[in-house]
Amino acid sequence: MNVLLTGGAGYIGGAVARRLRAAGHAVVLVDDLSTGHRDTAAGFDLIEGDFADAALVGPALRRHRTEAVVHMAAHCLVGESMQRPAFYYENNVTRSLRLLDLAVAAGVSRFVFSSSAAVYGEPERIPIDEDHPTLPTNPYGETKLAFERALGWHAAAHRLAAVSLRYFNAAGATADGGHGERHDPESHLIPNVLAAAAGGHPVEIFGSDYPTPDGTAVRDYIHIEDLAEAHRLALEAATTPGGARALNLGNGGGFSVLEVIEAARRVTGRPIEARQAARRPGDPARLVASSALATRVLGWVPRHADLDTILSSAWRFLEKRAR
Repeated sequence: MNVLLTGGAGYIGGAVARRLRAAGHAVVLVDDLSTGHRDTAAGFDLIEGDFADAALVGPALRRHRTEAVVHMAAHCLVGESMQRPAFYYENNVTRSLRLLDLAVAAGVSRFVFSSSAAVYGEPERIPIDEDHPTLPTNPYGETKLAFERALGWHAAAHRLAAVSLRYFNAAGATADGGHGERHDPESHLIPNVLAAAAGGHPVEIFGSDYPTPDGTAVRDYIHIEDLAEAHRLALEAATTPGGARALNLGNGGGFSVLEVIEAARRVTGRPIEARQAARRPGDPARLVASSALATRVLGWVPRHADLDTILSSAWRFLEKRAR
C-alpha cells in the first residue's frame, strides 16, 4: 500500500514508518522538522514542510498514488495547550482538516489518525473503554476529539475508511537502541527520569496529592514498538468505506510516578533523587486503558507490557546516544 505519514520524523512517527516499511508498505513522510529529526527520516522519501500546504502535499498525494494517510503530526503538550489554546486548535483541527480535504480530493481511501487518551478527561471509571464519556480537561484533548468527530463525518460523506487510535503514554525505544525519545524540551516522565539517572540530577514530581495510592499520577505506558504494530494493523484493517471507529491502545495496567522512578533505579542501578513540584494544570489523576476492543478488532496484543522492559529499552537508547 502507498502511505503518506505526517509527523514521520518524530518519536512515534519514526517507529510507525519503520514498522510499515518492514511490512512491505511504501511510505512517504511529511514533516516540517520543527520537533522531528532529519536522521529519523533517513532512508525514507521525506517531504519537508507543512502537512496542510496544498501546493506541497496535494501533488505529492497524487504523485505517489497515495492510498492511505496516517496522520501523526500534532502539537501534543498538555501544559502548553492550556497556555496557548488557539495554537493547538489551529494545528490540530484547522490545519488537520485541510489535510483531510487534500486526502479526499486525491482519492485516498484510508485514514488512520493518532488520537489520544486525553479525549476522556478525568476518568469516571478505570480501566477506560471506548464507551467512556469524552470530557477533555485541556485544549489538547479537546482538539484531538474535535478532529476525531470531523473525521467521522468526512468518512461518511466521502466513503473513507477511518480509524482513530486513542493511545495512552508512549514510551521505550526500538530493540536495536537506534530510535527513541529525544524531545527538546523533554516533557515526558520516563526520558526525564532516565536523564536524571544519567546526569545525577533530581527529577521533578508534578503533584503528590492526587487521589491515588501513593499520591502521584498514574499512567498506562505503552511501548513504542507495540504502538507501531497497532498502526500497521489499523491501516490494514481499515477496509469499510464510510466507516470510522476509535480504538484505545494501552497495556491495561497503570504505574504511578513513584513506581516509574523506582523501576528506573532498578534498571539503571543508579540513585535518582525526586523532588516535589506543583501539579500541572489539566493533568488527570489516573489514565488506564481497556484495549479489549483493539484486541478484538485488530488482533492486537501488547508484547512489551512490563515496565522494566519499557525502561530498559529507553535506557539502552540513552546509553547508545551518549557513546
